[in-house]
Amino acid sequence: MKSLLKTAVLLGIIVSLSSCKDNAKPNYQYMPNMYESVAYETYSASDAFNSPTGLKGKEGQLSPDGSIKRGFVPYDIPNTTAGYDLAKATLKSPLDSTAVDMEKAKALFDIYCAICHGTAGDGQGKLVKQQKFLGVPNYKDRQITEGSVFHVQTYGLNSMGSYANQLSQEERWMVAAYVMDLRSKL
Repeated sequence: MKSLLKTAVLLGIIVSLSSCKDNAKPNYQYMPNMYESVAYETYSASDAFNSPTGLKGKEGQLSPDGSIKRGFVPYDIPNTTAGYDLAKATLKSPLDSTAVDMEKAKALFDIYCAICHGTAGDGQGKLVKQQKFLGVPNYKDRQITEGSVFHVQTYGLNSMGSYANQLSQEERWMVAAYVMDLRSKL
């Protein structure tokens, strides 16, 4: 009887202790600031950034003047007719022409350009055939250079918008090399 009572008491203690345990919420936290950080609302006043006037700064700060993202190379030719002519006359590809991956360049051209310019560069893409856009030039009819193609991809021209957000500078140079290759075959 005493052993049965001891077993019942021991079982009661184990059940009561184990019932308080919750694996989802441990009883202790080591460095709680790492688990429960202070949340800031975007653009709200914050003591973290004080302005020069002594007012509280905002949580969302602007980048300092002149800062550029890592790996970005600025393109200094302006988006003007004179800038286009300058790019056409002087701009050369920094990529070695033998090192351009023409398969990747073709894939990029097919994704971004062929819908209007056609896979052969003849200006007969799917949207032109459906008469969504008219007047897309055939590359053999235009006096273009790698520099002018790169400039137009960067800023856009007439109905064509800029592809600077979709293609990196290296990819734009690759597409420009591919366009010149297509032009030589027309």
